[in-house]
Amino acid sequence: MLKSKWFKTVGTLALAGVLAASVAVGSVSAGLAKGSKFLGNIIASQVPNNFSPYWNQVTPENSTKWGAVEGTRNVMNWGQADMAYNYAKNNKMPFKFHTLVWGSQAPNWINGLSANDQRAEVIQWIRAAGQRYSQAEYVDVVNEPLHAKPAFRNAIGGDGQTGWDWVIWSFEQARQAFPNSKLLINEYGIIGDPAKADQYIQIINLLKNRGLVDGIGIQAHYFNMDNVSVNTMNTVLNKLQATGLPVYVSELDMTGDDNTQLQRYQQKFPVLWKHPAVKGVTLWGYNENQTWTSGSHLVRSNGTERPAMQWLKTYLANNP
Repeated sequence: MLKSKWFKTVGTLALAGVLAASVAVGSVSAGLAKGSKFLGNIIASQVPNNFSPYWNQVTPENSTKWGAVEGTRNVMNWGQADMAYNYAKNNKMPFKFHTLVWGSQAPNWINGLSANDQRAEVIQWIRAAGQRYSQAEYVDVVNEPLHAKPAFRNAIGGDGQTGWDWVIWSFEQARQAFPNSKLLINEYGIIGDPAKADQYIQIINLLKNRGLVDGIGIQAHYFNMDNVSVNTMNTVLNKLQATGLPVYVSELDMTGDDNTQLQRYQQKFPVLWKHPAVKGVTLWGYNENQTWTSGSHLVRSNGTERPAMQWLKTYLANNP
């Protein structure tokens, strides 16, 4: 039996406020995307004042990662996560919780515990997140299983009979904790590598056959997107489509000087946006000096738009 705990909550917003905010008031029209697919972006330590003109879906950049929330054992810091969640709910934007189980950015203290205590802590983390953000539209349950397996994975099933029992276990826990959310898996290195996509699909099918996964996340960062061919992109997207599950481009960015970035968006963004399996695209930052890698921004620090953003606005206006 899981022992009970008392958590000290750090942050400026109380749980009651979060739950109340889950019922959005009024109608807010936001973002460039006006059709059935969303075009989202990340929120970090504060909501950019130019967010709503461009985007209509929210993913926290870091604030819903376990290490950010519970860096000290039993001390839960939900402040920035609450901010992003409340903003999404108040503006009727889908919110994605990112992420529950990941080999990176987990709290350091988990490594020193026994296997039984590790398992108990993972369960409590997932349940706490599910209770607080029960109305999250999407949840990245396992992040980067092919590239960043958690050090504590043996405590939650290890490889097991399937080779991925720890992933299956994580989705089972998430299904209980987030019964109202769509559960996603998320991985990088997929859009430019059909062989890696095949490995990814093996995990996805294990989850699909158990009714545990609702969608496929592909990160599409610059180190894949800048040089990937359109042909390879279509090959991978068609492979993912064959699973019967929707695809969500979860962490898109492309770099380059103004002209290079523009050409890359013109060539490759339509491949993602028009593919019938893709139901939403989330960019990973857009304001200058606020993106995780240089050259990926779409809006300069003085507020002016780079050519790729100007093109994106026109493209989405003509391709709802």
